[in-house]
Amino acid sequence: QVQLVESGGGLVQAGDSLRLSCAASVRSFSSSVMGWFRQTPEKEREFVAAINWSGRNTYYADSVKGRFTISRDNAKNTVYLQISSLKPEDTAVYYCAARPYDSGRYSYANDYDYWGQGTQVTVSS
Repeated sequence: QVQLVESGGGLVQAGDSLRLSCAASVRSFSSSVMGWFRQTPEKEREFVAAINWSGRNTYYADSVKGRFTISRDNAKNTVYLQISSLKPEDTAVYYCAARPYDSGRYSYANDYDYWGQGTQVTVSS
């Protein structure tokens, strides 16, 4: 059974940093594309970042480039999202996603097969 469990969210102030983690029980984790998305009640689920199986290739939404860093540790079956210089508009539920193949597309939520339950990030101004 595939399971993705996010952690690391919380209430922070603008300008703070956070590191989100996603522990995966995906048998093919080391060959899986991993992604992070976020969602607010007012918006559809939004692509944030993705990383290929080796970690060599990363992809980011324009809105987070320079502040967000995605990484992975295949030995720990974990993917991370380091967020710096947090802004109130980063407030959202952050979701981890996985798919066991690389299609060359990374920002479409429908391309991912597995999802975590989400972790809330709230940034106060």
